[in-house]
Amino acid sequence: MNASVSSEKLLPADDRTNGWSAILPRRVPREPARKAASFDWLVVGAGYAGLSAARRLATLNPSHSIALVDAQKVGEGAQGRNAGFAIDLPHNNDHDPNNTAKGHRYMRLSRYGIDSLEELVRVNAIDCQWSKRGRYDCAVSPEIARTLLGATAAELDALDEPYEVLRGDALHERLGTRYYDSAIYTPGTRLLNPAALSRGLADSLPPNVQLFENSPVLDLESGSSVVATMPGGVRFSARNAVLTNNAFINRFKYFERKLLPFVLFASLSRPLTHEERTQLGGTLDWGITPAHGIAGATIRYTKDFRILFRYGFQFAPTLRCPASLRERMKRTHQVLFKARFPMLQQVSLDHFWAGYLSLSQNGAPGWGQLSKNIYAAVNCNGVGIAKQTTAGALVAELACDTGHPLIGDMMDLGSPDMLPRRPFLDVGVRTYLAAQKWKGRSEK
Repeated sequence: MNASVSSEKLLPADDRTNGWSAILPRRVPREPARKAASFDWLVVGAGYAGLSAARRLATLNPSHSIALVDAQKVGEGAQGRNAGFAIDLPHNNDHDPNNTAKGHRYMRLSRYGIDSLEELVRVNAIDCQWSKRGRYDCAVSPEIARTLLGATAAELDALDEPYEVLRGDALHERLGTRYYDSAIYTPGTRLLNPAALSRGLADSLPPNVQLFENSPVLDLESGSSVVATMPGGVRFSARNAVLTNNAFINRFKYFERKLLPFVLFASLSRPLTHEERTQLGGTLDWGITPAHGIAGATIRYTKDFRILFRYGFQFAPTLRCPASLRERMKRTHQVLFKARFPMLQQVSLDHFWAGYLSLSQNGAPGWGQLSKNIYAAVNCNGVGIAKQTTAGALVAELACDTGHPLIGDMMDLGSPDMLPRRPFLDVGVRTYLAAQKWKGRSEK
C-alpha cells in the first residue's frame, strides 16, 4: 500500500487567536523535523491520543525510539481549543438509556483517561487549572428540561450514578445566572485549560520520545516500514506508526467517507473584576454543557475569573471556515453572552477562535489496527480529553499485544459507518442540523 495526498488543503489551517493559549506564558516549541531519521515508532498528531500513545509506547518499550510529529505547535490544534471538560459519563452520541452495558463501557474508558491525566498533572505539576468541580447539564426551556434532562436522569438512575437536580433559586445560587430553567449536576467531570494541559503533557514526555512540532506529514508510505515525508523532503522511517490526526487521517486514505468534520466557535472574556464577580454571584469555577448539544451553549467560569463561551456548530467538510461565518458567530457570542449575564454588560470577550472536531454517524471511533504496522486512534465524537487519552493509551497496548483488559471495551465501540457521497452528504447533514437547531431554538 502507498497512501499519499498532495493537497495542502488537507493540512490544519487554524486561526491564531486561541484564547486558552493566548493567556499562557510564552512557550518555545520543539524544533521541526529537519533531517532524515529512523525510529521504532512514529506517532502522527500530538493531540490527547497522540500524546497518550507516545507516552504509553515509551513506557512499554523503554529501549525503543518514538517520534511524535505534529503539524502545528502543541496546544494550538483541536486539543487546545475545546471547552476544557474531561467528562466521565456518557455524553452526546454516547447516550443510550436502554443499554446500561454500553453506558458502563463508556464510563470505564472515560474514567481510565481521567485518572491517567489526573496522575500526570499531579506528578509533573502541570499548571492547567485542573479542577474537580463536576458539570451542570442545563436546559433553558421547561420542555427541553422535561425531555432531554429527563432522559439523562433516567439513564443516570439506570447506571446507578449520583446526580442532583437544580432549579430556580438553587441553580441561581450555584451559577449566578437565572437564564436556565433547570440543570442536572454530576460530580465526576474535571475542568481545565486544555492548551495548558496539552503543553504540560508534551513537555513531560519520557526521554525516548522525540517531539517535532510544526512538522506536517505530507505523504505516508507503508510496507516493511512506514515512511513519512515532511516539508523540505525530510523523511522519517519507522517500523510501526500510530495515526492520531483525527479527520486529517483522510489525507492518507483511511476512514474515507466515514468521518464528519464540524467547526465550533469559542470566546474567552477578560478576568472579571472583584466588583463584577460580586455582581455575578454564584460559586467560582463551574462548567455548563447544554442539554441540547447542537442548539445550546457551553459555558465555563474559570479559576482565574474568566468566562468561556462556546456556541455554534457547523458542518465543515473541507476543514475550513470562511471569514464571514467567523464574524457572524463572533457577534452572536456577544449577544448570547449578554443575555445570560445581564449584570456583566461591560465585560468584553477578548478572545475568539474556531476549532474542529470529528464525528461519525454511529458514534464509533476510528480505532484499532489498520494494516500490519499501522494503527489509529481518531474521531473523538466531541469529548476528546478523556476518551482520546484512553484511546491513545489503549492503541499502544494493542500494538504491543499486552492484552490490556480495556481493549475489549474499545473494540466493542465498533467502527464508523460509511457515509453517502457528497453533495448528498452535505445536503443531509445540513438539513439535519437545521432541523435540530429549530427544535432546540429555545436553548439558544
